[in-house]
Amino acid sequence: MPEAALHLGSGKVRELYALDDQRLLLVASDRISTFDVVLPTEIPHKGRVLTGLSAFWFARTRELCRNHLLAVRPDGRSTECRRLQMLPIECVVRGYLAGSGWKDYTSTGSVCGHALPAELAESAELPEPLFTPATKATTGHDENIDAAAAAELVGEERFHEVERVSLALYAFASAYAAERGILIADTKFEFGVDTDGSLVLADEAFTPDSSRFWPADEYEPGRPQPSFDKQYVRDYCESLGWDKVAPGPELPAEVVAGTRRRYVDAFERLTGLAFDDYHADPELVLR
Repeated sequence: MPEAALHLGSGKVRELYALDDQRLLLVASDRISTFDVVLPTEIPHKGRVLTGLSAFWFARTRELCRNHLLAVRPDGRSTECRRLQMLPIECVVRGYLAGSGWKDYTSTGSVCGHALPAELAESAELPEPLFTPATKATTGHDENIDAAAAAELVGEERFHEVERVSLALYAFASAYAAERGILIADTKFEFGVDTDGSLVLADEAFTPDSSRFWPADEYEPGRPQPSFDKQYVRDYCESLGWDKVAPGPELPAEVVAGTRRRYVDAFERLTGLAFDDYHADPELVLR
């Protein structure tokens, strides 16, 4: 870490540093959180997967939306990024009925104000992708909100812009991933605004932490799906009867190894690169 870098804060996964007035340094750790609790066991190389995949997508979606990435550092887990004024909402796109969207649907027949057809099955593909914003919680869980509540937070014009851009990003990445055997069931974005007022994609993009990745060849509506993301860890924690309050449980070696394998598999399928090659030369994902 450069001596001049000022530590600004710690997230569930990332450490944030200021390099100067215009640049930040984001360092992705190997920490893993589930149910908003950081677990005591790390997943080896998880941070590099998140950094590499985000950089890969940032390089390929510039025409759809500007992003904050300036450089990927040689350690493969650190990125230099532009400073932004972040918007106070999570921008979630759902292509399939899963997670909190499924829970909302079973109780109300809708998801974040979007009325849906009756009798959809769990994990069903939605008639069209939905933009379902959420609040950003500094502690505890993000909460799904409807379009009107999100527009109150960011303004009507900006809300329609982030909705349009989020849906375009999802359409591009989900088509790309499907060709490589992965269904992106849902994903979330964070956006900021730069000094000239332009919308900028920030944080991470289409990673196993920010997205629900399903193997296409095992997809079957009507049940939960196997996944490449941290659902494997969530399922293990659920099996313990843990009350989802810190401290979280230690993960056994087989869960650590299985989770690492899923993250690396997703990286390799989506990028077409061997993970070891990325580790040796992180800039490969930008080409």
